[in-house]
Amino acid sequence: MSLDLIARYYDLLYGALDEDWPMWQTLTETTAGPILEVGCGTGRLLVPLAEAGHTLTGLDLSPVALDAARAKIKSAGLTRRVSLHQADMRDFDLPQKNFALAFIPLNTFLHNHTVDDQLATLRALRRHLQPAGRLIIDIFYPDPALLAEADGRLYFESETVDDLTGRTVQWYWRHEIDLAEQMRHLTYILDEIDEEGLVRRVQLPFSLRFVYRYEMELLLRASGFSVEAIYGSYDLEPFHSHSQKMIFVARKDGEVDSSQ
Repeated sequence: MSLDLIARYYDLLYGALDEDWPMWQTLTETTAGPILEVGCGTGRLLVPLAEAGHTLTGLDLSPVALDAARAKIKSAGLTRRVSLHQADMRDFDLPQKNFALAFIPLNTFLHNHTVDDQLATLRALRRHLQPAGRLIIDIFYPDPALLAEADGRLYFESETVDDLTGRTVQWYWRHEIDLAEQMRHLTYILDEIDEEGLVRRVQLPFSLRFVYRYEMELLLRASGFSVEAIYGSYDLEPFHSHSQKMIFVARKDGEVDSSQ
């Protein structure tokens, strides 16, 4: 599935999402230095963080998403606070290498489908952090109950109006799990209803390689990070067996092998 097609509907699906904003506000408020967001999408978090006084760089693979983010940033008068770059999170090389904080929100890290991809992303992030810089990764917790429900049934998520077309859009989704590969296969189904009641259906399939708590800790350690905290919710509650989220806060260690 084209990332640009997903980007076309990103604001429709996630533009109003704000349940994680208080967390990002809290975790960034003491950051004294530039911030890097990997998987910035259309700027959902870049804009309010810049309005809060931070200097940011946003990285995304989709030019369509970055065009939308650029328009929002310009409209908000924040072009001096935010820069944007199109790149793959597994292999990027920005001019700036002194970020005080880097973060990957909303399961974006799980688009890495192999261990090599996961390590490449973490090591690329490490190269761009200043000594003792922090890294925050927000991913879902693969609770066995959640995995057991992933049987392909269709769920209704919401109904909204697309600002670009003025038409009603109904959002459905389904998911299936491949336990052996630790893959969660999702399909978003968007039914756009025109004035005559005719439906145009768009399907957005994608897959996430989920990870477990100690697996993620090991990936971070192998990439030159020390885990400082693991939260289980956007309220920054301690992680426990029935948490819905795993929010890792890690810090860049001293130098590791040069091959990394």
